[in-house]
Amino acid sequence: MSDIPALRLDGFLPYRLSVLSNAVSAKIAKIYQQEFDLSIWQWRIIAVLGERKGLTSTEVAQRTLMDKPTVSRAAASLIERGILERHIDRDDRRRAPMRLTDEGEAIYAAVLPRALESERELLDALSPDEAATLHRLLSRLSAVASPDMPLWGEDE
Repeated sequence: MSDIPALRLDGFLPYRLSVLSNAVSAKIAKIYQQEFDLSIWQWRIIAVLGERKGLTSTEVAQRTLMDKPTVSRAAASLIERGILERHIDRDDRRRAPMRLTDEGEAIYAAVLPRALESERELLDALSPDEAATLHRLLSRLSAVASPDMPLWGEDE
């Protein structure tokens, strides 16, 4: 017999969080994939830049924990489609901040209410106290999982 403990994936927190994250992403993805032909990675870039304009690919990668090549490929395809634009920073030529174009802003404005509605549907399964507890617990877990780099703001 082996001394290796058995792993029940259905009870293993990292597995459960990953699968739930994928399910939630897939639910919301239906909105922007069907109507705007966007991948999850492309939408994440649009969502981040819709909230914080002028981030570089590196900053988007840090904020989303997407790897840099994935961000670069998704950003390049969004630039090619006219959804995103990138400009070299005059003061620091190594920086190339990105912004949504008017079309990108329109996509963001069209998807955002539906994404928020999808979030509301999820949170409707919880009481207001449970939802607040969930947010607190996620913040505490994020501090353990990523102690050197906050995953999101403290108010979330």
